[in-house]
Amino acid sequence: MAEAVLEREAPAALELPRRNRVLEGVRGYGLIVAMWIRSTMTYRTSFLLSAFGNAAITLLDFVAITIMFSHVDVLGGFTLPEIALLYGSCTASLGLADLLLGNTHRIGARIRDGSLDTMLVRPVPVLAQVAADRFALRRLGRCVQGLGVLAWAVSVLDVEWTAGKVLLMPVMITAGAGIFGAVMVAGAAFQFLAGDAAEVQNSFTYGGCTMLQYPPTVFAKELLRGVTFVVPLAFVNWLPALHVLGRPDPLGLPEWVAYASPLVAFAVFLPASLAWRAGVRSYRSTGS
Repeated sequence: MAEAVLEREAPAALELPRRNRVLEGVRGYGLIVAMWIRSTMTYRTSFLLSAFGNAAITLLDFVAITIMFSHVDVLGGFTLPEIALLYGSCTASLGLADLLLGNTHRIGARIRDGSLDTMLVRPVPVLAQVAADRFALRRLGRCVQGLGVLAWAVSVLDVEWTAGKVLLMPVMITAGAGIFGAVMVAGAAFQFLAGDAAEVQNSFTYGGCTMLQYPPTVFAKELLRGVTFVVPLAFVNWLPALHVLGRPDPLGLPEWVAYASPLVAFAVFLPASLAWRAGVRSYRSTGS
């Protein structure tokens, strides 16, 4: 029954102009998010405690770094404020991506229990529904906490701020969120093939963020090449931050790559979105 409905509805959805589908997706995403925010705000004390707890848990990573610096003065040639810049920018980017697209990791469970069938027959793109479903506003705590550490780092760093470097800070965070978001979408698309690979997706997002919190000088060049040219996580904060700090890139890349993060985010999101569409088209209903 579900397969028959999908066969009738899917072609009609695919015939919509691409621009209209994007607008419908944004509108549908906004409506679903607004519904979940209203539900969350019904219990404001619970929300505040959850957001505070989320921020406090993620702050423990930075606490561990500060404890490490109670025994050393530099790590990989970087001081504590310089590593705080890496930590804050990466955490804020991941927090923003997790807030907007974090629920995409649940696609594997929806494939198994058949609840994805319901989403496929609704007049809203599936990705918008999956990303907005059970929107958790408490995840804003991670983003705020990262921005707080970043603000402290910027206030104590001895950096010659230019207009380009000042502009690069918000660009680095938003483009980094775009790169993490592309990885999340690609990981969700992979789950159509693997059935459930949420932990694989998390290894590139949360695991990647943990790696980016530390200076690139402590890692082997083979790893640096991999996160620059294969899965370009280095563009989240390493390359822009090195330019802001006036430090050379370990791979010897030109300085202009520090400003290439938005282009990289677009370049990564394009194949991720195509992989998602291919995954949706290959999906077969559970029949339930």
